[in-house]
Amino acid sequence: MKVSIIGSGYVGSVSAACFADLGHEVICIDIDEEKVKQINAGIAPIWEEGLDDLLAKYTQKSLIATSDYDYAVQNSDASFICVGTPSDEFGNIDLSIVKAASASLGRAIAKKDHYHVVVVKSTVVPETTEKVVLPIVEEYSGKKAGKDFGIAMNPEFLREGKAVYDFMNPDKIVVGAIDERSGFVVSELYRELDCEVTHTNPRTAEMIKYVNNSFLATKISFANEVGNICKQLGIDTYEVMDAVGTDFRIERQFLNSGAGFGGSCFPKDVKAIIGKAKDIGYEPQLLRSVVEVNDRQPLKMIELLQEKVTKLKGKRIAVLGLAFKNDTDDIRESRSIPVIAELQRLGADIAAYDPMAEEHMKKLFPEITYCKNSSEALLEADGCLIMTEWSEFRELDKEFNVMANRIVIDGRHMIKPERLSVEIDYSGICW
Repeated sequence: MKVSIIGSGYVGSVSAACFADLGHEVICIDIDEEKVKQINAGIAPIWEEGLDDLLAKYTQKSLIATSDYDYAVQNSDASFICVGTPSDEFGNIDLSIVKAASASLGRAIAKKDHYHVVVVKSTVVPETTEKVVLPIVEEYSGKKAGKDFGIAMNPEFLREGKAVYDFMNPDKIVVGAIDERSGFVVSELYRELDCEVTHTNPRTAEMIKYVNNSFLATKISFANEVGNICKQLGIDTYEVMDAVGTDFRIERQFLNSGAGFGGSCFPKDVKAIIGKAKDIGYEPQLLRSVVEVNDRQPLKMIELLQEKVTKLKGKRIAVLGLAFKNDTDDIRESRSIPVIAELQRLGADIAAYDPMAEEHMKKLFPEITYCKNSSEALLEADGCLIMTEWSEFRELDKEFNVMANRIVIDGRHMIKPERLSVEIDYSGICW
């Protein structure tokens, strides 16, 4: 089939490359001419494991990029909206980019004689596809949804750092369409994948995405709440969760205590569904608690540090890990951000290191010291905070020798003090 992808960010670029790998002809649409040139040169606009290889393999063969909506729509059967939906401080998502893409699609569809399916893949709150995207496309195309063109919602369930793998090995594919024809077109794109397609309506598909992420976020905040209690009682919360996780109704994944969740999905999605609930007159107390626990959790790193270093002003503190998780350069909602901000407020001298995320964090905190490796960050440090689960941090040992005071606060359960050849003053955030 022929498919066009609007937006060359995280979801769009991965979807484009993977659809090409499934044998489809793909056209990427982006208003950023630099991204268009980059993709046409076979270079990924974001870092994602395996993405560069796929783009290099298919670019200028079955995958091209353009800024021309008319060309893309005329030469494809379906268009996927994969643009960003940023949220404000209250959690409400900004649909301006989705609306602009819908209008552009509508204008292009107006010039097309054949049936075309518009697919929303951006994460949007329930009713957006039917009450925002559909009427905009109808308005600008002058055509009727369900008759002249189709509308569907196809949420993504991709982990950053493993997005290519997740796309090609899905545990679920959800297609919420307004009619059978639209649903069939979208489903056919995934025919080569060994996964059953769940067919539903657009608003249910939208809700599935939010519930999926909100439940995982709830598990994490639950684990952190329990971990905070366990620490006060001298109980190993990981031992507790290992046993609890053997219950098939619960499972072990997402029960690791730590400094909290971040990224482009969990925080934004939980807040968005809270905002939607508020709009319809419902107060989601549990989900609000999930966010509150997560907001408090990283600052416990500072509290533990202050128990060891009472006056942080002028003290060199190493922050290891800036990305919100390992295997990505994404710092969105990284738990390192509030930690660094609080260290700055307290007057600490911050030495930070991350294998991939330094350049992004420099845009937020240009004044702190960025180091080439862990050893450089730890040099003469009065304390160390481990914030991201990079595998190299698990191997740290003699590197702690260069610290002025070997105080280590672990936010990700990375260090086993008993296995080290160096004696450190160690505290885990929940253990």
